[in-house]
Amino acid sequence: MRSKKKSASISKECVACGCCVKSCLLGALSVYRGMYALVDEHKCAGCGKCADVCPAQVISVAAREAAQC
Repeated sequence: MRSKKKSASISKECVACGCCVKSCLLGALSVYRGMYALVDEHKCAGCGKCADVCPAQVISVAAREAAQC
């Protein structure tokens, strides 16, 4: 069975400033090679703190389908 889980996503316009990484208490975000941020969907709780602090406003939080085990 599948359920909806919120998760952050980051668009290609990310400037890799790292503000989102610092704001995430779960460690779900990281900056890849200084070029853009990545979201670990398994760790992300979908709280939206990263979207709130993003100066480029390129992070959104939306429901995604997640498999139930």
